[in-house]
Amino acid sequence: MVWMPVAAQTPADQDPANQAYTALRAKDYDRAIASFKEAIQQTPQRADIRKDLAYTLLKTGETVAARDQFAEAIRIDPNDDHAALEYAFLCYETRQPVLARRTFDRLRKAPYAAPDIKSTAAQAFENVDAPLREGIGRWQQALQLAPDNFSAHGELARLAEQRDDLALASEHYEHAWRLRPDRRDLLIDLARVWKETNRDGDAANSNAALIAAWRGGTPRVSEQARDLLPARYPFLSEFQKALELDPANLQLQRDVAFQKGEPAPVQAGTPPVLQSRPEDGRPAEDAKTLGLRSLNKGYLADALKYLQLAHEADPQDYEVMLKLGWAFNLLKDDETAWHWFDLARHSPDPATAAEASRAYRNLAPSLERFRTTFWAYPIYSSRWQDLFGYAQAKTEVRLPRVPFLHPYVSARLLGDLRGTANVGFGAQYLSERSIIFAGGLATQPWHGVMGWFEAGVALIYREAPTEHRRTMPDYRGGLSYAKAFGNLLTKGSHGLFAETNMDGVFISRFSNDSILYSQNRAGYTLRPAERVDGLHSQLVWNANFTADAKRQYWANYVETGPGVRFRFENSPFLFSVSLLRGAYLFNQFNPHRPNYTELRVGVWYAFTR
Repeated sequence: MVWMPVAAQTPADQDPANQAYTALRAKDYDRAIASFKEAIQQTPQRADIRKDLAYTLLKTGETVAARDQFAEAIRIDPNDDHAALEYAFLCYETRQPVLARRTFDRLRKAPYAAPDIKSTAAQAFENVDAPLREGIGRWQQALQLAPDNFSAHGELARLAEQRDDLALASEHYEHAWRLRPDRRDLLIDLARVWKETNRDGDAANSNAALIAAWRGGTPRVSEQARDLLPARYPFLSEFQKALELDPANLQLQRDVAFQKGEPAPVQAGTPPVLQSRPEDGRPAEDAKTLGLRSLNKGYLADALKYLQLAHEADPQDYEVMLKLGWAFNLLKDDETAWHWFDLARHSPDPATAAEASRAYRNLAPSLERFRTTFWAYPIYSSRWQDLFGYAQAKTEVRLPRVPFLHPYVSARLLGDLRGTANVGFGAQYLSERSIIFAGGLATQPWHGVMGWFEAGVALIYREAPTEHRRTMPDYRGGLSYAKAFGNLLTKGSHGLFAETNMDGVFISRFSNDSILYSQNRAGYTLRPAERVDGLHSQLVWNANFTADAKRQYWANYVETGPGVRFRFENSPFLFSVSLLRGAYLFNQFNPHRPNYTELRVGVWYAFTR
């Protein structure tokens, strides 16, 4: 018997497109998006699926991703005017006014477009074009009165570029740069406009402008220009063309001289003692120059080779140490990078020392052999009319060969002031009233998820009448997940935000019970009140859920309500106040009412060493 392969057929209920539409009808947008993407992988030329994916993405607020899907849809089907109109509006919403204006212009002039499409596009085009047209007119009048007004040339150039008048934009970007040759960020704007004209000479000029900005601009401008250049290293002829464009660029002069094999020019006014003869300092200087150049272009293997040669030639060059740190960091060898940053942070140059110190501190938490964290969280609850205290000190050990697991020892405090509450048929104990010493293992966080397990002993500092032991074993473990979106409670931030924290915990002391906590917050981060000691605050809506495997009343409830959180600029404390309305999910043995209202006030404090 000969076995013959048979072409696989996908059942309708397993087809990704059908699954996507089923999820869409159920308003399960996340599953619909995933299924639409799977369908696109199978049939990438179906414009209808891309459109439906785009509309679904809009329902979840992902406007940029939706815009890109509409762009693909009209690339596949250029005659789909409805998709093109949606694309144009999304371009405008996502700050791409040039593309929006071009698309509206094409649709309003399209001979076979539907009348409603043409009318909407014409009105939208006018809404985009009119402010640009009027702004250009105003700045042109301003330049008639003051021809060398730098700001007027710059603003006129930007408006002209947005209106697709590239010749006018090129003229005024160049005029603004000639007035302020130190503003080499304008060379990046000029390069972009020259490249858009799609002429051979302008394409060459575009690269020349980018090279001049790369070699003579501020670090931020230099990095932006380097990213826009071709991946290869520029030729000598391109450096020469850049020097023709920007003859005062000292770094370009050095680059051209170096590639020609000539002595590098020295800036006027340099003391003679610093002007060493080329044959005296050339090998170390060349190695350093080549190393920095290779690092700037992303040639990391070459950068390491030349920078290490430069360090051997001059072990006291702290800039070389700093660059070695960045090279190893880019190569994902953070431990070696940390060593070089540690050396460079002792530089006598304040700028080099400051940059190296920041890099050293950023790497330290993940590389130090021992790391100690402490947090404390006292909470007042009006429901229990009690003050609860939670705190933990933990020291982790980093194992170089097992980076994803961290052994630790910890001491945890759990307690409250009242101790008991009278519920009518006896005393109810409100907390564990113990200090727990434990050792455990925790995983490295991955996409916000962390696992942990510990074994220890609980020292009960306040015994209940039913308890006759001061110590008892304590085993705990679980998974935790934390994720935050939007404008968080940080300096300069304001706008919408959302946070979620979920913990699944096994605790042996509660009859081997497992408890799930879900705490969710969303709201608005207010602008910082700098005059009030840098007050940062949030308006919050809380939605919390707790459940356990044994269905005990005190561990099964939902609650929601408004709140506020705030902190001060230079303070480690985070304050929170919430007014919650809750309901117990199981009421067997519940001595309280099934619903409750609670004022909850907390203070969070933490530090790491």
